[in-house]
Amino acid sequence: MTQDLVRATTAAVRQAGARLLKRYSTATRQPGLPELLADLRANDLTVVDVLEPALAEIVPEARWLNDEHGSGPLPEGEWWLIDPVGGNLNAVHGMTDWNIGVSLVRDGRPVLAVLYFPLLDEMFTATEGGGAFLNGVPVRVSDKQSLDGALTGTGQAQPGTTVTLADRTGAAFAAMSKAALYVRISVPVSHQLAQVAAGRMDVHWQFDNVRAHAAGVLLVLEAGGVVTDLQGKPWEITSESYLAAAPGVHAAALEILAA
Repeated sequence: MTQDLVRATTAAVRQAGARLLKRYSTATRQPGLPELLADLRANDLTVVDVLEPALAEIVPEARWLNDEHGSGPLPEGEWWLIDPVGGNLNAVHGMTDWNIGVSLVRDGRPVLAVLYFPLLDEMFTATEGGGAFLNGVPVRVSDKQSLDGALTGTGQAQPGTTVTLADRTGAAFAAMSKAALYVRISVPVSHQLAQVAAGRMDVHWQFDNVRAHAAGVLLVLEAGGVVTDLQGKPWEITSESYLAAAPGVHAAALEILAA
């Protein structure tokens, strides 16, 4: 993975972030659902209008997939997977936890990740086998060895939640709360994955897995973290669930979540 590819991708993502910042306001308020949905679509389009032509020029042979809630296998070859505005609901409500996520997936395996937080000007990048970085500085997962001092979290990947998933999430929250120092339930999921990669959080789990999480997963892996499904098997883009954690607390967290 060449540094030219990383530089070109981050430049495109940074440009998209600058465009989105012009739309963002902490004073944003929508009077109803139609206006809210219109703002969500407008945010997505603002990012896509920048990224789609830019990424097509960077890797012309790669196909494009803008499906932040998509799941399942991908055909062979290279794919750009885009989450135009991770935490878009936060953004349109004037909150601060949102980002732009891009990953390049090759034959079902993420090989490049770019995750940008425009409000903080934090650019997370990772390449397969090349490490993870924040604004060009290497990052590592934490060295926590027990859950009693661990910051943990989960989030809702898709809008709308089944009763079964809601019950399972609630039970896991209760169980993890008894073992960990803190449990955070928030979106975007990619935000938490970036925090695990940077050592700011120690554990993140999901009972549903979407392909757009690939960027965050690669960040954690390249920062020295462990990512498996909830049966303990190595994460794949088709996994139905996952646990991303610092090595010293992964086994303990897996035991709680698999119970």
